[in-house]
Amino acid sequence: MGVIRLAELRHGALSVDEALNAVRDPAAGGVALFTGVVRNHDHDHGVVRLSYTAHPSAAAELRRTAEKVAAGFDVRALAALHRLGELDVGELAVVVAVSCAHRGEAFDACRALIDELKATVPIWKHQEFDDGGSEWVNSA
Repeated sequence: MGVIRLAELRHGALSVDEALNAVRDPAAGGVALFTGVVRNHDHDHGVVRLSYTAHPSAAAELRRTAEKVAAGFDVRALAALHRLGELDVGELAVVVAVSCAHRGEAFDACRALIDELKATVPIWKHQEFDDGGSEWVNSA
């Protein structure tokens, strides 16, 4: 089972370099990284900003999700960071990174990590649209 080096929810800016450095391993030949960025549109609406809030159990659930992915793949190291609070268009909302012996497994594990995070970690997104409307989305 791989080592979970980072699994955190944060109110401050996220760092791609921090996630990449966390998963460095001399036995890893492949490192896959995914970043989720606040985009300027959703559902045919212009997005001006959004905010993320989390259930009190979200940090523990993020850790459990990381453990599940690390156990299901030949992961050397894993990192998962998710932002909370208000974000503007272009800011990083989530960063996940996985290192494995080979690139294919790294890609598969990274995709499983972000997909499982989005499906199970109780984080809610509130989007504010340029027309004055808004919506809540149960999504990471």
